[in-house]
Amino acid sequence: MKKILYLIFFLYTDVVLAQTASDIKQIEDYLNNMMSLKANFVQMASNGTTSEGRLYIAKPSKIRMEYAPPASVLIVGNGDYIVFNDQELDQVTNIDYEDIPATMILANDIKIDNDTLKITDFYKDNGTTSVTLEHSKSADLGPITLVFSNSPFELKQWKIVDPQSVEVTLSLYDVSQNVKLDDGLFTFKKSPKNKRRRR
Repeated sequence: MKKILYLIFFLYTDVVLAQTASDIKQIEDYLNNMMSLKANFVQMASNGTTSEGRLYIAKPSKIRMEYAPPASVLIVGNGDYIVFNDQELDQVTNIDYEDIPATMILANDIKIDNDTLKITDFYKDNGTTSVTLEHSKSADLGPITLVFSNSPFELKQWKIVDPQSVEVTLSLYDVSQNVKLDDGLFTFKKSPKNKRRRR
């Protein structure tokens, strides 16, 4: 009887591992085939703050996040560095890509569960698939969780933990993929409002 139970457990474990490997490949294929994306987003943080905006991605390494008022924040990444513009305070800060966990989805060739990016959690049910990744070579970066709908398979959400230990969840809707985007979206220009304040 013990041998039968052991055999059943062994076979079941093999099936689960095979399915997980297949799911991970599906995630990698999806991210690598996503060359551009535009979507609306809702961002919610564990400290109670909520904001909305518009997201644009163009590979490799270009991103633009326009936050709707009252947030007054613009984030633009041109491939070399990321600009964080607080329009209300008229402040501009340059940030390295390596300092932001979510920029891992901007690469052309994404591999997960390797020496750099480790899977620390994986979950799948009838509706969604989620995977949590940690940068094994950077202790300063918190984990990122990617959440996908299963039918169709599509990125719907990501979650990160910022340096202040605040969990930030960004949910996407009205998503369009692999569409042509103007390169000007990824060039930072200060708004006229900021220029007037500077005088």
